[in-house]
Amino acid sequence: MAKAPAKPEVAATDAPAPKKSKLLIIILVVLVLLLLIAVALVGVLLLVKGKNSGDDHAEAAPAPAVQAAPTVDLSKPPVFVQLDTFTVNLAREETDHYLQTVIVLRVADAAVGAQLNGFMPEIRHRINLLLSSKKPSEVSTTEGREQLAREVLVQVNEALGAQEPRDPRPGIPWGPVHGVLFNSFIIQ
Repeated sequence: MAKAPAKPEVAATDAPAPKKSKLLIIILVVLVLLLLIAVALVGVLLLVKGKNSGDDHAEAAPAPAVQAAPTVDLSKPPVFVQLDTFTVNLAREETDHYLQTVIVLRVADAAVGAQLNGFMPEIRHRINLLLSSKKPSEVSTTEGREQLAREVLVQVNEALGAQEPRDPRPGIPWGPVHGVLFNSFIIQ
């Protein structure tokens, strides 16, 4: 009869073992689910951070060839400064030609417009030299006149102490003078 009580003890140790293994499986499943949720959360955070840092890189990278038109702030009207008429002899090709033009500068604000008078002798000198160096064939096309406007812009901004950046982006101002417009352009 001593043997009979030994069997119930073995049976008692076998019964709790399945409960412990079920509890262990449940704990492992919960830990794996928590780990998967944590990995998913980290992945989402990295994607969001990647999109934000991608925007920072886009600003540092050169602008694409096609850009959206700059927006105009209608609350601040643009400030224009009209220069006196320029009349210069153009560089000689076959015969003598002269150019008469009226240039208007679009400036950053009214303060810059008021300060231009102090620099006007140097600005006029630089523009006169630039215009007289051009041949009639160089400025007779629209592309030639646009190139001339860009060159005048560089000369005027440099006269005001602003240096052209190494890689200027089209349409984005880099100095106190933002644009050059020709109100009149006559070649004879």
